[in-house]
This record gives sequence, C-alpha cells and structure tokens, in this order.
Amino acid sequence: MRLNVKLRSPRHPRPTLVHRLLAVGSLVVAMVAAVLLAPQAAEAAVANTSIYPAQSIYPLSTDYRVTVNGRNVPVLQNQGRNGYQSYDTAQFAMGDGDATLTVTKVNNTNIGAYSISPQKLGITGSVSGPTLTFTVHDNAYLTVKLDGRPNLVIAIDPGETNRPASSGTGIFNVRNAPYSVDPNAGYATTAFQKALDDAAAWGSANGRQGTVYVPPGVYNLGNLYLRSNVALYLEQGAVLRYTGERANYTVHWHKVSQNRDITWFISTRYSSKNISIYGRGIIDGNGAASLQPSNLGVNLLTPIYTDGFTVDGITFRESSSWAIMPTRSSNMTFRNMKIFNRFGMGENDGIDVMESTNVLVSNAIGIAHDDPFSTKTWDSTIDLFRDVPGDPRPLSGVTFEDVVSWTFCYGLKVGQGVIQNQDNVTFRRAVVYDAAVAIGVHHKYGSATASRIRFEDIDVEHLTYSNDGNRTWLALWTGNTVGVGPVTGVTVSNVRVRDAGTTPARINGQPGAPITGVTLDRVYMPGSSTPATSLGAMNITNLSDYGPVTITG
Repeated sequence: MRLNVKLRSPRHPRPTLVHRLLAVGSLVVAMVAAVLLAPQAAEAAVANTSIYPAQSIYPLSTDYRVTVNGRNVPVLQNQGRNGYQSYDTAQFAMGDGDATLTVTKVNNTNIGAYSISPQKLGITGSVSGPTLTFTVHDNAYLTVKLDGRPNLVIAIDPGETNRPASSGTGIFNVRNAPYSVDPNAGYATTAFQKALDDAAAWGSANGRQGTVYVPPGVYNLGNLYLRSNVALYLEQGAVLRYTGERANYTVHWHKVSQNRDITWFISTRYSSKNISIYGRGIIDGNGAASLQPSNLGVNLLTPIYTDGFTVDGITFRESSSWAIMPTRSSNMTFRNMKIFNRFGMGENDGIDVMESTNVLVSNAIGIAHDDPFSTKTWDSTIDLFRDVPGDPRPLSGVTFEDVVSWTFCYGLKVGQGVIQNQDNVTFRRAVVYDAAVAIGVHHKYGSATASRIRFEDIDVEHLTYSNDGNRTWLALWTGNTVGVGPVTGVTVSNVRVRDAGTTPARINGQPGAPITGVTLDRVYMPGSSTPATSLGAMNITNLSDYGPVTITG
C-alpha cells in the first residue's frame, strides 16, 4: 500500500492592531535597555582583592603608599645590609577583573620619572603630582621605580581558591585545644610539632592529608619536621619565624665557605610522601638574626628524600643561607612563591634544586643576593651532605617557568655543582629584572655532564652588577675544581636582551671537556627588532674549547 501524505503548514491568524502595537513596544523597550546598559557592558569588571595584613615586626615603608581599587595596601621595608640597596614590598591577591593601583611618594614630592617591570607586559600609568596610577588585568609580580627611591616590589598573587576550613574533621588548628598556641607567649615548637604529627597520623589513617591550620600571628619556632600525608596551611598574616637563638635549633651542616653552622628550619622526614605547604602566610628567616653572636645560618625549607611535595602561595623572607633546598626528592611543585631575601647577605640563594627529579617551579619571584633560581648536584664529601645518609643522585626533569629574578649574581643558572649528571633542565618565560649574569651554566665543580639545558622566552632588563668579572647576558663556562666535565645541548631561544652588560658574553669549555651543541635561536640584542645572526652581533666574543654553534631565527 502506498500512502501519499501531504503536510499542510499551520495557519496563523492575521496579527491584529493590538499585536502590532505590543511588538513595537517590545522593540522600543529593548532598544532603550541596550542604550542604557551599553556603558556598563563595556566597563571592565573590578577584581576582588584580598590584602595581606602586615605584622608589627615588619617596618613600614618610609617612601611609598599603595592602594588597590581604593583600599590601602601595607608597604614593608626590606633593608639591605652592609650598605647594599634596600627595596620595599606590597602584597595582595586578585581574582578575575581589573585592579587599579596607586603608588604615592610619602613626602608628596612630584614624580619626575617612573618605570614598571616586567617591561614586556607594557603597563603604563598616569602621573599626577606625587602619585602614579595604573591598572593591571591579571596577577603579576611587578617592580615599580620612582625617581631615586628604592624599588617597590608589588606581588599580586592569584586569588586563593583552596583555603581549608579552620576547624572540623582532619583540621588541626594550632590555636585550638589541645595545642592552644599563643603567638605572644614564647616558642611554640612543641605544640606545632604535635599538631603536625597528629595531622600526619590522621592523614595516613584516612588515605589523604591531615591539615595543620595556622591563623594570623607571629610564631617563634625551633626546627619543624614534616611527615607523610600532612598539609601545613598558613593563613594571611601568619608568620613562622626563625630566631637564630642557637639553643633552640639543631645544627644540620657546616658551610665551609662561610665558616658557619647551618640549620634546616623546616624539613621533611626521610622517605616521606604527599606533603603540602600552602596559603598566603610567611616563613621568615629573620635576616637580622644572622648578626647575633651565635652566627647560626638557616635554610628555610629543606624537602629531602621526599616524594609528592607541594608549595603554593607562601612568601619566604630573609634567609641567611640557601632559602629553599629541594634535595634528593621527586615529583615536587612550587607555585605562586615569593622569595624576598636581603641584599648584602652572601650565599642566600632563592631555590636551589639539588639531585632531584620531576620538579616544577612556576609563577614565582626570587630576590636574593645570590642566585634566585638554580640547579646543583654534589657528592657525599661536600659539607652539605656529610651527615646525610644515602648516595648522591643525578638531577633531571627540572623546569622553572614564569619567574622573575633579581640578584647580584646569576638570574637563571645551572651550577656551580655538577658532580652528578644534570639533564633536561628548562627555564622558560622568565624575566631577569637585574643581575650580573642573566643566563648561565657554570660547571665549576665536578666531572659529570650537564646536558639538554634550555632557556626559552627570556627577557633581560638590566645588568647592573658584576660577578667573577662577568657582567653579561650569557655565560656558559666550566671550571676545573674537583675535575672537569662537559656541557652539551644548550638551547637559548627567543631572548630579548634589553641590556647586554659591559663584558663579552662567553662560551668557555675546558680541554677535554668542551661546551658543544649550543643553539642560539632568535636572540634580539638591545635596540634591534630583528634577531642577531652572528656571535659577534650577540657580543659572544669570549670563546674557547667549544663546538659548533648553531644560530637560527
């Protein structure tokens, strides 16, 4: 059977005058609404901001006042030592949207000139008398300079999205019973350690991390040790402070180059795993403490023989020795981290990744007299490891990305120790605000190989200082202390050199241990919009014991 089905379109009634008037009225309302709302739609959203409270132990700036979206932001002094320059810091977090900042001279004299770094962000402002006003659209770590004033570092973190509850199941608040810590009542080491141990035990029993919650306050502490399955949360305004009083600390090693004992302020227990430190609080090395007769230096954080370790959002201040030392560990992440060390205190590196694998340092600013971001490998005879069990390890799979570096030494560095192999180390999307050497591989100690090292998307802004006679944008060189070893496979790609320094860039191997496999890709020298096409154009004229160099771009 064949069916012929014909579908007829439904008939619609002819619109009446009333329908027509209603339609016209709706159109008029829509047009009026569009006109009225258009300015609001075009207006950028204002970001939610969270301003970090400042504890009274920190002196306020005598040079700057700062606001964000009309709210005051505390500005702190970071004093230099032995005549070295100081700098000021202001910190807050912002969510989606725009933040309008004002920076005002405290003495209200007119601003003559200003700069805002990173320059690649293209942030410009307007000046009215003593006040600079500018807008940012995202979190960033900025350095503002007004006339002859100290540099002002404005650390704008991303909004905090993982803040835990201050109490409840699996939360161990140090201010609550049974710990009942009073931040004004002397050392709280015993109570803190008990909270950490209880949280770790709970975490291990429940298959996840127990959390130690630290509310605002200044807590004077001795050594703390982190076990598996523990999270240490530092609320805004919480400060864990090292005092330098020798009786309250264990000596973990003796630094021969400084002839001083060193303690690990916070460290992990050996063979630990699944540990986090996060929040927007501070771990403070109390730089002035190094001036005490005890002369006890401090490493602020030493994750050692651990796996699955995370730091997020923490500020590290005034370490008198290497601040953060991830050592013989794996699967580690350090995000949204600020390192504010004093100038004039030698060997106070920012983060030195040592003999570890699969490590990521992301979105960080490092300010230190010595190298803020570096990798190193050693052996068991060196001072650091003489009392540490186990064998030395190679280093591999380490990445530093989206970092800002300011130092009197190397901005981004592999070395000096290459006593074990170092392989697959990457620095990318980095800004060297100021340094003696911006990009470096310094194979000074050891006979192992440094290989597959990449420096990608680097912006070199200033080279004001000098180190070992170097004041240059690039230094790849080897020494002959504790043997000599090769460097191979170094790629330097997409580098904007705004300041080339005053000494030649260098590639210097050693007889029998050359530097080979160097690729220079899209290197833009000062004032040029096109990549340099020769070593001479890049001011790389200090050359010895090196293999062919490939130039592309």
